[in-house]
Amino acid sequence: MPQSKAVVLLSGGMDSTTTAAIAQSRGFDVHALSFRYGQRHALELEAARRVVERLGIRRHVTLDIDLRAFGGSALTGDTPVPKDTPAERIGQDIPATYVPARNTIFLSFALSWAEVLGAGDIFIGANALDYSGYPDCRPEYISAFERMANLATRAGVEGGRVIIHAPLIALSKRDIVLQGLALGLDFELTSTCYDPAPDGAACGRCDACLLRLKGFREAGIADPARYQAALA
Repeated sequence: MPQSKAVVLLSGGMDSTTTAAIAQSRGFDVHALSFRYGQRHALELEAARRVVERLGIRRHVTLDIDLRAFGGSALTGDTPVPKDTPAERIGQDIPATYVPARNTIFLSFALSWAEVLGAGDIFIGANALDYSGYPDCRPEYISAFERMANLATRAGVEGGRVIIHAPLIALSKRDIVLQGLALGLDFELTSTCYDPAPDGAACGRCDACLLRLKGFREAGIADPARYQAALA
């Protein structure tokens, strides 16, 4: 029998890559969706392409939506990316790297593509345990979007069902690392840093890097990402 199709939001980072591998492990025919949304660098999109190739994903769409027109985030404007946040402070406040309504925008595009594909499943790598404090990564948000999706689509109205899967939502970064490795992932392919060097080396100091490093450290495994020489 043909595999059920699923749309997976793929940024090229550790979480979304693990999510794509989980979707495949559950038997889904993964259709990967990435965005060129005006983010500070294109390295994550290059990482997404590497992941797609390595996982053998047959369909990968990268959409252009320029959120720089709105600004409001260190990732889409000139505001400096926060560095060296104390571990106990990460996730306590909504940081400058929060992109207003980004997951709502991304999930809306994913929902549109899923309808066209006849797919009832959408995967997102949202995480609410070891995370940066983004409001659109919380379980209650994922549940609310799923309810809306089933009200706003033909599939939902005609008796179908849209399911938003967030398999990492309650996992620590350590658990995500171990889950990904158990699925055979090579995390060297991924790009996590918010503010990498021109040569692609991760800064090791932004919240995303600090959380990633924490996860590998707690898993007792060396992070294969390349960091700036000063941090080596």
